[in-house]
Amino acid sequence: MITAADVRAVAMSLPRTEEHLIRDHVKFRVGKIVYASISPDETTIGFGFPKEERAALIDSQPDRFLWPKLSDQRFHWINARMSALGQDEMRELIIDAWRMVVPKKYFWKSAKWLHGIEFRDADQKGFWEVRGYNNDADPWKEERYADLPAWFA
Repeated sequence: MITAADVRAVAMSLPRTEEHLIRDHVKFRVGKIVYASISPDETTIGFGFPKEERAALIDSQPDRFLWPKLSDQRFHWINARMSALGQDEMRELIIDAWRMVVPKKYFWKSAKWLHGIEFRDADQKGFWEVRGYNNDADPWKEERYADLPAWFA
């Protein structure tokens, strides 16, 4: 059995995830796209799931998985009873739902020009860092520049 706190811990550990309370449902989303939701009574969880596979999963395990409400059946979505899911299964379902909404070319541009990896004993600034970008930036906090350029202020 899983709890709302278990779901929150997994969801909030994923990059770019935001938590919102919408119509008494706790929802986890990337940008404006929701990938997981906990019901107000914390008995069911909804999450992104391929429509093509939804009917087979519900038919094979009707005691665990439920159809979303009729208005949500047009989306890639499925519901599950929280009492019927284990920790590992919930983690896998939440991460798979998150992967459905995160940009497909995540980190693609960075690796596009990668020609090799060199391991060194001491840190050495790279191409962008010598041009003023932060060497220790957290990309999720928009910490791009080592010092803000004059035009930015």
